[in-house]
Amino acid sequence: MQTMDGATVQQLIPNRFPIFYVDEVTALVPDQTVTVQKYLTHAEDHLNGYQPGVGRLANSLMIEMMAQAASVLILHSPAFANKTAYLAAINDATFTQPVTAGHALTITVTMGKVRANMGTVSCAASVAGAPVGQATLHFVVQASDGA
Repeated sequence: MQTMDGATVQQLIPNRFPIFYVDEVTALVPDQTVTVQKYLTHAEDHLNGYQPGVGRLANSLMIEMMAQAASVLILHSPAFANKTAYLAAINDATFTQPVTAGHALTITVTMGKVRANMGTVSCAASVAGAPVGQATLHFVVQASDGA
């Protein structure tokens, strides 16, 4: 099992501030599962812009956070090293509780079926162990720009 800080994650995925949403990888088993943390603070514009004064995370951004966590798992696989993962589709997305500033969002991604350069992952998000969202994401992997 491996862990990574945000700087190491940025070596795998192309996202950068202000759209980089992985603070740390707390567990990684290549080609199987990854768990990431995102610590939400009042200083983040995307929390203040969705519902001013509430500091609530938009569900669409939770999907983006799931996609970035999935990218860590996908691109850490030897089969997809030095490539870029793209979100192709979202299925069965459900959100059960609001997530607000002050929460630590935990996202666990499990690899599903993979064929050639595409596949699926199952994502589950929680706060303090309580489920707040889930989705199945479909991805496509292609060579990185300049590769």
